[in-house]
This record gives sequence, structure tokens and C-alpha cells, in this order.
Amino acid sequence: MSLLLQGGRVIDPSQGIDAVLDILIENGQVKALGERLSGQGARKIDCHGLIITPGLIDMHVHLREPGEEWKETIATGTLAAAAGGFTAVACMPNTQPPNDNAEVTRFILKKASQEAFTRVYPIACITKGQKGTQLTEFGDLKRAGAVALSDDGRPVPDAFMMRLALEYAKNFGLPVISHAEELSLSQGGHVNEGLASATLGLKGIPAEGEAIAVFREIMLAKLTDAPVHIAHVSTKVAVEIIRWAKKQGIPVTAETAPHYFTLTEEAALGYNTYAKVNPPLRSAEDREAICQALSDGTIDAIATDHAPHSDLEKFIEFEQAAFGLVGLETALALALRLVNQGLLSLSRAIALLSTNPARILKIAGGSLRVGSPGDVTVIDLEKKWVPRKENLHSQGKNSPFLGWELQGQAVMTIVEGKITFSRM
Repeated sequence: MSLLLQGGRVIDPSQGIDAVLDILIENGQVKALGERLSGQGARKIDCHGLIITPGLIDMHVHLREPGEEWKETIATGTLAAAAGGFTAVACMPNTQPPNDNAEVTRFILKKASQEAFTRVYPIACITKGQKGTQLTEFGDLKRAGAVALSDDGRPVPDAFMMRLALEYAKNFGLPVISHAEELSLSQGGHVNEGLASATLGLKGIPAEGEAIAVFREIMLAKLTDAPVHIAHVSTKVAVEIIRWAKKQGIPVTAETAPHYFTLTEEAALGYNTYAKVNPPLRSAEDREAICQALSDGTIDAIATDHAPHSDLEKFIEFEQAAFGLVGLETALALALRLVNQGLLSLSRAIALLSTNPARILKIAGGSLRVGSPGDVTVIDLEKKWVPRKENLHSQGKNSPFLGWELQGQAVMTIVEGKITFSRM
């Protein structure tokens, strides 16, 4: 079936387009983009008053399958993604067993082909078992379908091992994503070192632990002339280091998550385990620096770090509770808050959520050029809604944004010309 999206405001940062246009999708691809397209035989969808963008891409999610299906599955995680307007997700490798070999990569892709509501791009481990001592077989993993490498959930502790990873990955054209954390400073910590740790009487995680690790990765990228991507940036000092590195021409890109530009460490006060994340929520000064970095291009992408947990892992003592929150269904609305506050243009927000993740991961998408994949997100900027446990599609309900009144929501998600989720 072909689709004709009519009369929407098309925003495509990859082409510099912001205009009211029609889009024709045929055979899973963008066939035409223009005014008053005919689209004979196509299903016509009235998009007047709505925004049409390239499909959103989340380059950092935890789908939990294989091994922890009580938290999330490929089916439920991608349904949540589609409900949030995402047409593709890249899933981190800290599954059980971890995605450190081609067999696990192929398993994920097979399950996705059968059950997923979005495209699924597996990210494989840098080191076997995420233990930091032996590199995985990068070539085998790429041939099996891995699009990037990361030990996310843990850093690669040894600098020499990380150097080898960058050099080896460069030969295969695989992006390396760093979980930048200096464990000797952070291990045993639960919240930001500062107001939260002092108020709650818990061991803190200092901002300097992130900064030290970010600086190491940047120096290794300079040494090897191999690109490195910094995951979930949360601190002002890390932003300053990344900004400096980009000015030096060092090949570094970075992402942050909506909770780091929306919340501060105060959200964890009262021992709110839904606000326990790693890296932790930081100070107001850190949050302001993250917002500025999103605006000026220092940070390249918004990724959710969607980390579902059951209530068994959250409704317990703060020190025992798992790190992580769910974010696929609230990310778009939280990014649009920055647009409404004048901190981002709408085009810049879409670039952060779509065009740039596609570029960093070297995957198709992020554009509505003729011949591009028919992956499209339709957004109602005015729609107000409240996330509640009963209306989230993820199996995990661990969101600190439950009960917030949000504005802006995806009303249709289209993957390869097929509608995978609709509120229209």
C-alpha cells in the first residue's frame, strides 16, 4: 500500500526544509515530496496542522531481551518506541547473555523481524562479557548485523584496551560508544555528589568521574584518529571538554538524555528510586550546561537510555534499587519543552532526535529525501497528555515523569511505509 500524507508542515533538517508539503510513500520509500501531490491509489492521510518529520531514531535503549524479559521484550520495547514516535532504536548489549558474539546479534535481529514495531539495530559489546579484558570479534559482529560497539552499563576500564578497540573498530567502520565513568570514583555511589548525597546521607558520584573518563576517550580518539561517541553526558565539565575537543578537530560526538536537560538531583530527594539513574541527575548548573550544549551543537543527539525495571527492582531501599528509567514515550514531549522555552528551534530538535543519530550510527534514515526509507513521524505540537502507568506501553513503568502534564505527542509512526502506531 502507498501512503500520501497531505498538508503537513514538513521539517527535514537533512534538506533544510520547513514548509507545508505532501509526502508520497511507495514501496517502503519516499517517492515524492511537494505541493498538491496526486498519489493515485494511495491511502490519503490528512496532516493539516501537524508536523511531519523523518522517523525519530533512539540510539540508546535497553530492550532487555534476551534474558530479562520480565523487564522488557523486543516486542514491548519497540511498541513503546513506536508510541513515542520512534521508527528505529539501537539496543545496548548488556543483555543476559550479553551481545558479545554473532549468535546473540542474529537472535536479536530474528526476534525483531518477527515482533518489532520499529527497526532494531543491535549494538554489540566492545569486550567479551563486558569484562574489559578481551576484545570481541568486531568483524563477525558487523557481519551478523551489529551497527556499533559499546560496553554500556560499564566503562572499558583499561586505556590500552580502549585504544585497541578504537583502532580495531576503525578498520570495520563501526562507531564506538563510550560509557564514560571512572569507576574508582563512582563505584558504590547512588546519587550526585553534592546536595543529593549530603541530604540523603548516601555515597555520591562526583561529576569529575565522568569528566576524567570523557577526557581519556577524547585523548584516545586523538591518538588513534578514530571517532568516539560519548553516551549520556550529564555534567557541565564533560560538556566543556567535548566542546574543546571539537574545536581541536578531534573526532568526537556526544548524546544526552531528556532527564539530564529536564531534571536535577533534587528529583531524587525523598529517596525517589524512579529518579535513580547512572550517571545520576546532576545540579541545576549542569542541567543548564546540557541545554546550552544541545543548542550550540556540542551535544549531537538526544537518546533516552530507556532502562525498564520491574517494581521489584525499584520499590525497595534506595541503595538496593536498580539504576535507570523508562524514556521512550516521554522523550519527544520533553525535547519539545526546550523548543517552547526558546532554547532549540524545531528543526534543531528533530536533528537531535533523528538526522544526527542516523549519521553517527551510519544507518539509513533521518531524512525525507526521495529514495530514503519511508520512515516518518507525525507530531501534534498542541496535544496535551499525562503519562501514567496505565497508558505507557513499556513493561517498565519506572518514569519520574508520571503525572506531569506534557505538550506534544507523536500521533502516527510509519516504518518502511507501514503505520506501526497511530492516534489519528
